Amino acid sequence: MKKGIIFNFDGFYIDVNNPDRVERRLKGNEMARNIMPKAIKVSRKIAKFPYVKGVCLSGALSKGFYDDDGDFDFFIITEPNRLWIARTLLVLYKKIFLLNSKKYFCVNYFISTDKLEISEQNLFTATEIATLIPLYGTDVFNDFLTKNQWATPYFPNKPSPKMSTIRDTEKGWFSKMIQNAFNGSFGLKLDQYLQKLTIKKWRRKFKNLAQEDFNIAMKSTRHVSKHHPQNYQNKVITRLNERYSEVIKEYNLKYPEKHA
Repeated sequence: MKKGIIFNFDGFYIDVNNPDRVERRLKGNEMARNIMPKAIKVSRKIAKFPYVKGVCLSGALSKGFYDDDGDFDFFIITEPNRLWIARTLLVLYKKIFLLNSKKYFCVNYFISTDKLEISEQNLFTATEIATLIPLYGTDVFNDFLTKNQWATPYFPNKPSPKMSTIRDTEKGWFSKMIQNAFNGSFGLKLDQYLQKLTIKKWRRKFKNLAQEDFNIAMKSTRHVSKHHPQNYQNKVITRLNERYSEVIKEYNLKYPEKHA
């Protein structure tokens, strides 16, 4: 702080001398608190869909921030080999009943219970794991945390997520009917077909993405579905490493090379 590298404004530490950012942060915190009940209500609807085992809030809202440009990002855990059916039903609901509005219904990350460990293990994904707000699925969320203990050293002092935020809900008759209809071999074939169909559509729609970026931002396997065409993971990590190098060079600091 004495060197003017880090600035303290009322207990907020930032790397630029700009108190307006603190004002923006406080306003975003208040908006997040006000909008949270609505996000919880939407999560309950998602939890009732077929093959959904767990629902968590992710993105900016899970970090206590929301503004006029914000949306509700949901991290969804599904049953094995039915991820793509669950995803397709949720997307169809959004397109048909919500007129494709993404503001309060952004279902952009799915993972199945048979492979809960996140393969991209870096500061960005560790931050997302550490800040998830679990809303439905106590057991599967506990399993998820167990499988992703690699993220703990990134935030060793962060308290464990509050399980008190998790609620329980029963599937409705429609979800039960869908699950009964697709629990057999036909359901597996349908799930595989929907995966191939989605990948084909995305490759055509996001052909501007390099293959390496596509494989991360639009990851589409039997166990994972990501829809992050902006590829914030790469952008944030790249900018963080750049900023780290800039500060070391500008202030002639003696720190080892570090990458997120």
